Formats: sequence, structure tokens, C-alpha cells
Amino acid sequence: MKKTSIMLISVICAFALVLAACGSKNTNNASNNNAGASSPAASGEASQAPAGEKVTIRFGHGSAESNARHQAALKFKEIVEQKSNGQITVEVFPNEQLGSEATMLTSVQSNIIQMTAGGSGIFASYNPQISILDLPYAFESFEQAWKVLDGDFGKKLADPLIDQGIRVLAYWENGFRQITNNKGPINTPADLKGMKIRVPTIPYYVKTFESLGANPTPIAFGELFQALEQRIVDGQENPLTNIYNSKFYEIQKYLSLTNHLYGPLPLAISETFWKKLTPDQQQIIQDAAIEAGQFHREAVKADDAKLVAELEKEGMTVNEVDITAFQQATQGVWTEAEKEFGKELVDEFRQALQSAK
Repeated sequence: MKKTSIMLISVICAFALVLAACGSKNTNNASNNNAGASSPAASGEASQAPAGEKVTIRFGHGSAESNARHQAALKFKEIVEQKSNGQITVEVFPNEQLGSEATMLTSVQSNIIQMTAGGSGIFASYNPQISILDLPYAFESFEQAWKVLDGDFGKKLADPLIDQGIRVLAYWENGFRQITNNKGPINTPADLKGMKIRVPTIPYYVKTFESLGANPTPIAFGELFQALEQRIVDGQENPLTNIYNSKFYEIQKYLSLTNHLYGPLPLAISETFWKKLTPDQQQIIQDAAIEAGQFHREAVKADDAKLVAELEKEGMTVNEVDITAFQQATQGVWTEAEKEFGKELVDEFRQALQSAK
């Protein structure tokens, strides 16, 4: 009996020694593997993609394939894929294939898709102050707008979006907006009285046309051609590049060069996705956003210089307007902005505009 007990105790002790040795070995390996690095979970940081792992960006926007916006998106794709040696793939989805501009921005916030470029007004749900850029007759030239957007004021409007899961990489271009309709030339605000004009679902676009006496009617851009064709609305307003490339000249007779609003186009990436990228990947994407954005700006500016003649060739009647009368009619929109954002921010915007002239 004693002999059996002694043998059993010996076996148990030997087994315990084996377990202790294995545990020590595993602990040492884990320690060696994590030397010099902290756990992402422990530090609270998003884990980065391992070096060499391929990354895919789904990039959606609302413009047609013929639009300069799509060409800029393809330029961005080309730069990113080339500089990353194919490690980053960019899939571009034009024409609201992934939803309306507002829907795509929500998808970016949730990292359902990774990037989008949309009108600044859709960002107001996440930072209301950015809609100050949508005030009528704020900008006088492309160059003035670019200086403001690329400077401290543009950064001030974009930075708060990061806390909402949206990072603005650059301000792309949407151009100055003009009015088309089927009723007649618009020379003064009085010519817009009662006219049903399609506008995006952006508050200060709506307020601008209300101040001009029109009946602003929000309709998704993807549904606009049909709405014009079926006379659901009398007219619409858009940059010349959108008017031409969407072939609105086929269903609209009159083009009035009002320049009533300037449209920046923030290029947004999911902050959740951004944090998972390596610093090198982030730099490639950031640099490509700026380079493709400059390409976009120059393309839209060049389009504006030639598209009036092209639209006239397509049969549209084009007229200049009394800008002063339109500026005076929309001053009340600026007063509303002071109440919403505070006079200090509006004055800061005015100062930025003045300095950029």
C-alpha cells in the first residue's frame, strides 16, 4: 500500500513539473513576441493593418462618369494604387450607386464604405458650422475660395468632424452654381417669384431660394433629370459641369449665370478605417487626396471657361444677371446665419474671405 502511494505521488510531481515548464516557455514566447510594443486593446488604439496586407477602399460619389468629379476620383485611384504598389485598391462607384450623398456620408461614418465626396451641406448634420460655406455670394472667385478652404478657416470647419467618425482629407471642387429653367430668362430676383426650383436638401440652399421668392423643392440629384422632364419642377441650379454632363440642356431652355452659391466638395474618409491604416498608407492617401483635388479644381475651372459656349451650341439661351440685386435680396440669409452660428464666427468668415481676395 505504501509502495503504491509513493509511486502515485512521484507521477503527480513529475506531471506538475512538465506543466510548469510548458507554462514558462509559453510566457517567455509571448513576452518575446510583444517586446517593444503595447497591445492595441490595452492602449485603446485601433489595430493597424499588418504590413503587406492588401487594403480596399470603396469610394462612392453622386456624379455621372462624364463629370470631372468622377475623373478626379479615378485620378485618386490611379495615384493611390501606383504609390502603394498595389497594396491599396480603390473601387470607385459613381452615379449614386451606393445611395444619395447623405446616405453615402452616413455609410462612411459607419465604415460601410470608406470614402465619399459630397457637397459641404451634407456634412452639417455632423458639424452645423460647416454650412457657413453655403451662404449666398460668399465667394467671388475660385482662387479666393481655395485660399479660404486650404487655410485655417477651412481646417477649423473640418476638424470637429473627426470626433463624428469622419475625416476630411481635402476640399475638392463643385464650382459656382447657375440656374436653368423652362419659363424664361432670369435677370432679376423678381423673375424667380413662385418658380419651382429643385435644390439639394441643404438648409442654406433652400433659404437662399426662399429669399429670392422661388419655391425651392429638394429632390435627389439622381432623380433630377426625370423630375425636369416630367415638369415636376420648373428648373434647377447646379454648376455648369453638372448641367452639361447630365445633359440638362435636352430638357431645359434657359441658363442664367447667377453665381449665387459656390460649392466646395469635402473629400471624406471613415475615421475608423483611417485608424487601421499604417502611417505610410495614411500618407499615400492624404497626398493623393490633395493631388487629385487640385486636378479636380483645375478641371472644373477650365470647364466653366468653355461650357457656356458648349451649352449655347446645344440650344440653350444664356443670359447674365444683375448680381447686385441678387446680393441685396439674399442679405437676410447672412443675418440668419449670425443668429445660428454667432456673429463672431460669421465675422471670422468675412475676414477670411477679405484676406483671400
